[in-house]
Amino acid sequence: MDSSELLPVGRRVAYWRGRRRLSQQVFADRLGKSKSWVDKVERGVRSLDKVSTLQDIAAVLRIDPAVLLGRGAQPADVTERAKGVERIRVTLSAYEIALERPPARRPVLPADELARDVAHAWTTFQHARYPQMIDLVPPLLADAQRTHAHDPGDGRALLVEAYRATAALLVKLGESDLAWLAVDRGMTAATGDRVLVAAVAVQLGQVLREAGQARVAKSVMLAAAYRIVPPVIEFGAAPELSLCGTLLVQAALAAARDGDDRAVVELIDEAAEMAARVGDGHDHHRTGFGPTAVELARVAVAVELGDVGEAVARHEKATTRDGWRWLSAEHRAAYLIDAARAYLQADDPVSAGRVLMEADRIAPAEIRHRPVGRDLLAQVAREPAAPTTLTQLATALGVG
Repeated sequence: MDSSELLPVGRRVAYWRGRRRLSQQVFADRLGKSKSWVDKVERGVRSLDKVSTLQDIAAVLRIDPAVLLGRGAQPADVTERAKGVERIRVTLSAYEIALERPPARRPVLPADELARDVAHAWTTFQHARYPQMIDLVPPLLADAQRTHAHDPGDGRALLVEAYRATAALLVKLGESDLAWLAVDRGMTAATGDRVLVAAVAVQLGQVLREAGQARVAKSVMLAAAYRIVPPVIEFGAAPELSLCGTLLVQAALAAARDGDDRAVVELIDEAAEMAARVGDGHDHHRTGFGPTAVELARVAVAVELGDVGEAVARHEKATTRDGWRWLSAEHRAAYLIDAARAYLQADDPVSAGRVLMEADRIAPAEIRHRPVGRDLLAQVAREPAAPTTLTQLATALGVG
């Protein structure tokens, strides 16, 4: 029996409410109940013994009522992912270096060996191999911390990159609180080096947006961007322009989520100017920044602002650019999830399904292991006109 099936019904309600990113108050309002009622249910103080109530809850959470009863509540891959995240949590919660605990049996890696491990972790992430990445992160963080303690000079940037990669993965897995901890550790390690701070700020922007702090995200992204912006754009180095431009894109995404249309246009246009200087086909500081990346961002902000017509029109041009195929698998598949949202909002589930299947072909983990991808797959699969292949995939993954 899957261990998740042993969870009380109230715990399963809390789990799926969290997956759907609903606060207790919003969830209660949609059910027509009080927040206190929801809290008691989730803590097991109040039982759920009415079929009609279970059905109402399942409808709000967009899941089958059987899931609440423990019949396949969490597929095996979800359980394994939870175990992996817990291992990362334990590693991030350890303070061996600060507390001067006896070192582990693993030897301290020289900086050049650690650099290869960090690069391998980033490559794994950019190929969207998230299950493998989950296994890589705990030893990588431990090694990076020990190397930095023994070689603060060469080990500092590598420690920062290890935290960045960890935060990027945790955002994908929907673990924004834990990602915030990784980003905070990275920012502390980077303090004093404006380039390293700007690099960590890329993940900080993602974390803040996922945590619902769009306005804060915009402010922080702009502060980080303008600390590193070259005095004259035309003479700026490509790595610095890539970091600055990526931060402006993050600020634009935050502004879109905050409904600030004017700021979105200004920020994206400013990023586009920098992208033109950088060109496509580069990956400075693991950003993938360039003209094509900015065009994809225009689609994403249009989706956030509800401008579905513009999003669809831009999408159908953006993926024909030469720069499209030069972006990482993770970047392209994550973008296609945004494009699928646009088609779904445009009441075109067939195209939404087609785009999701393309994302699954490019980087299966974006759909199969990323909560946002699984949720959108379930949403599209419920549409009567959804492609058969997509509904079959949703059934196989146990989402719906």
